[in-house]
Amino acid sequence: MRFAHALQALLVAPALAAGCALADPATALPVSRIGEGAYVFYGAQEETSAANLGAIANVGFVIGERCVAVIDAGGSPVEGARLRAAVRAATDRPVCAVINTHMHPDHVYGDSAFLPDGPQFIGHVHLGPALAARSGSYARALQRELGEQGRDAQLVMPTRSVTPAEPVALDLGGRTLMLRAWRTAHTDNDLTVYDERTGTLWAGDLLFAGRIPSLDGSLTGWLAVMDQIEAINPQRVIPGHGPSDDWRAAMAAQRRYLQALADGTRAAIRARHTISQAMQEVAGAEQSRWLLFDGYHRRNIAAAYAELEWEQ
Repeated sequence: MRFAHALQALLVAPALAAGCALADPATALPVSRIGEGAYVFYGAQEETSAANLGAIANVGFVIGERCVAVIDAGGSPVEGARLRAAVRAATDRPVCAVINTHMHPDHVYGDSAFLPDGPQFIGHVHLGPALAARSGSYARALQRELGEQGRDAQLVMPTRSVTPAEPVALDLGGRTLMLRAWRTAHTDNDLTVYDERTGTLWAGDLLFAGRIPSLDGSLTGWLAVMDQIEAINPQRVIPGHGPSDDWRAAMAAQRRYLQALADGTRAAIRARHTISQAMQEVAGAEQSRWLLFDGYHRRNIAAAYAELEWEQ
């Protein structure tokens, strides 16, 4: 556990320092330039709270000659407004697209800040139904976590969809982003964005770095999608959470955890152990290697058990 605590201190402290003025929507997010016309803000490696106002996921934008695409807008309207301010500080070109990598609240609740720009809101073909099904529970959770800052938050439904069968080439003017919808993996609505100019793949939560992966789709599907992402061999990958300095190492760590989850759950099922027993047995050796392990690992086992018991 000492390693996890040290890692958490290293990753969270800068985000918390940057979040001191987080409630001010006029203050631009402190984005980092990762390549020509490409910027990212690395979220805090923690749960959504009133202190961080939902700024826990990696978000960013890419600038073309004609317009700008935002890739995930964050976990609250305030964070979205601060990301919009960062866009305006970098360029006067209009925002023509807000791309959501999947449905989770820490990635989508900032979308409403960009409504005045009139962009396309783009996501996986399953994103709209997923958001509609969860809108009530998401709204209650956000208000509970953020208090008054979460009261008027609204989900923005996608206006353009991407299907797994038909990737979309999004032209920003002299710069093309390739949008790909995936089979069920982390969720049933994962979408990646590949910036051809910089060789950067924005992976959303198909990749976690440092923070424990959260299973909300298919374990076997996620492992298969990871193989396909590695085959793309991008120069750089922006995870949904955590730093991106060595994406191959992050992918290897995630694969180790997910494979241990799969192997351990299958063994528990073969032994006719209950889910409760599996939660005490499966992949416990991974605990010291991940932030927020205690908050998500048992849920991951429950999701894996429900999926894998049908293999028998």
